[in-house]
Amino acid sequence: MQRLTEQILDHAGGLPEGSPIAAKSLLHLGNRAAVDQALSRLAERGQLIRAGRGLYLRPVSSRHGIRSPSVQKAVEALASQRGEVIVSSGAAAANTLGLTTQVPVRLVYLTSGRSRTMCFGKQTIELRHAPRWQLALANRPAGAVVRALAWLGPEKADAALVALKRKIPPSTFNELVAVAPQLPTWLARSVGKAAHG
Repeated sequence: MQRLTEQILDHAGGLPEGSPIAAKSLLHLGNRAAVDQALSRLAERGQLIRAGRGLYLRPVSSRHGIRSPSVQKAVEALASQRGEVIVSSGAAAANTLGLTTQVPVRLVYLTSGRSRTMCFGKQTIELRHAPRWQLALANRPAGAVVRALAWLGPEKADAALVALKRKIPPSTFNELVAVAPQLPTWLARSVGKAAHG
């Protein structure tokens, strides 16, 4: 068993920071039960972090000690590994765009995959399944605008769009106008009003 844990650690050591380690990706080292047991032992010893069901991360060693990997890097690696779209929530997008001064207390990301939580040491992040239209422009600036407007809701969308039209580059606004047919009626109407009114 010792040899399998060493092989898993060697494999994990070769991955970039935040890369998720799943039992399925280690089946070339041993059978599923042995791999699961070895991963569990490594997590108990603190050599891996159990981020979620069947999902592990390698802690990062720095001159200040051992820490969890960057949440952003882990989320990006998870999206790429699982073929999902994972983006910041509407509340975070609204804050970044200056539409609200509220700073989200919990880290929430929207995903095309199933809803679930991940743990990074003492920090828990929530991956929340979102409708396709909220993920349409993924990590593009216009995508952040769509998510921010969805979070603000129909009552505040018109005023927010007027403010954003002055702030964001014309290319980003044009992207938003181009994606309007995919948006819910209330949001498409607000975008049309900002573009032509």
